Amino acid sequence: MSYQSWHEQHSIKHKQIVDKLSHLSDDEIIKYFDFENMKIKEKDFCVLYEKDQKCHDIENLNCYLCACPNFRVGTTKSFCDIDSKDGGTIETKDFIHQNCSKCTVPHKVEYVKKNFDKSWSTIMEKTFSF
Repeated sequence: MSYQSWHEQHSIKHKQIVDKLSHLSDDEIIKYFDFENMKIKEKDFCVLYEKDQKCHDIENLNCYLCACPNFRVGTTKSFCDIDSKDGGTIETKDFIHQNCSKCTVPHKVEYVKKNFDKSWSTIMEKTFSF
């Protein structure tokens, strides 16, 4: 599956959950996306939930910004728009891929609140725009 296909499918899943939570405040919606809650209530949101496995090893993982709004994808490379000190690259013959596995920036509640929009697609709109 291409990153763009995943992005489009994830956007739909994200919107369905947020629409279901429309009666909640922004802070309550963000709290709902806590890993511990999501793995119980939204099992189909992430393939890792089934394994009780986090994508990043942090205590209070928030899944609202699954995928980072600082991630940029092009035809021959992907990169971090903020050049996170915890990022790296995986290079192949045809592509340079941004490795975000050690970066926790988008999974912290403070960051989610700062960048919050009920539309995940709006937050992520720059991903494919370079």
